Amino acid sequence: MRAASPASTRPASLPPAGGDFIIDRSDFERVRTLIRERAGIHLGVAKQAMVYSRLSRRLRELGHSSFASYLHWLESSAEPAAQDEWQEFVNCLTTNLTAFFREEHHFQLLADELRRRAGKRVHIWCNAASTGEEPYSLAMTVVETLGAGANVHITCSDINTKVLETAARGVYPADVRGLSAERLRRHFLRGTGRNQGFVRVRPELARLVSFRVLNLSDGRWRLEEPVDIVFCRNVMIYFDAAMQRSVLERIHAAMSPGGWLFAGHSENFAGSRDLFRALGKTVYARE
Repeated sequence: MRAASPASTRPASLPPAGGDFIIDRSDFERVRTLIRERAGIHLGVAKQAMVYSRLSRRLRELGHSSFASYLHWLESSAEPAAQDEWQEFVNCLTTNLTAFFREEHHFQLLADELRRRAGKRVHIWCNAASTGEEPYSLAMTVVETLGAGANVHITCSDINTKVLETAARGVYPADVRGLSAERLRRHFLRGTGRNQGFVRVRPELARLVSFRVLNLSDGRWRLEEPVDIVFCRNVMIYFDAAMQRSVLERIHAAMSPGGWLFAGHSENFAGSRDLFRALGKTVYARE
C-alpha cells in the first residue's frame, strides 16, 4: 500500500469552487474513523476531495446543512432513517472498478483447475462482486469448461448493496468491453424494444450464481459450505496491514484444504505464508 502523505499536506477544508458545503479536517477524520469501523476500509489522507464529492450528495438529499450535522445525526440518532443511512454511507465510500475477464490469465488458470476437479462439487466465492462482471466471467468460464450442467456454485458477495442490485439483474450495455462477439452470442440475450442496446445473462449463467451482502471486516460472517476457489482481487489494497491479516485468516478458515486464492495484480501475501503459498502470478494455495 502507498505510504500516507504527511498530515501537513491535507487541505484544512474543502470544497472546490462552487461547492455548497465545507468539509474541514475534523469532519474528514470522523469519516475516516467511521468507514474503518464499519467496513475496515483505510482511507488515505489524500482522499478528502473524494469524500466531499461522494458524501455531499447525501447531505443534499437528506437536507443537512453541513458535514458536522450529517455525521452527528448518523452517529447519534436512533431514527430508522439514520440506521438505514449507514448502508448508504458505506455504499458512497466503496470503490467498484471491475470489468469482464479482467486479468484474463486468471480465468485460464481457473479453467485448468476446473478440469482437474471435473466431476466433483466445486464452490467458488467471488467476494468483491461489484456490478457482476467478475461473477459472470467466472460463470462463463465454468460453462465453457465443464458445460451448463456443471456441479458448481458461485457465491458472490459485496458490502455495497447498490452494485449488488445491478449484478443480480445481469443487464449490461450491448457494447460492453471485455466480451467477444462469440461470448455475447453464447452467454447473453439481446434486448428488444425499449431494452434494445442491452444484453442480459442467459439463465444457464444466472443459475450458477447467488448474491449476498457481506462485510469482510465483520468477523461474524459465515458461508454455508467450504470454498474451493476464492476470487479476492483488489480488495486488500483498501485495508491496512492488521485488517488484511485478519481478513486473510477468515478466508483461510472458510476454504477447503488445497483451495486456491486469486488476488489482484498489486497485492502480495508474502507476509501470510503460513496461510497461503504462492502458485504463480497472484495465485495462492491454502496451506
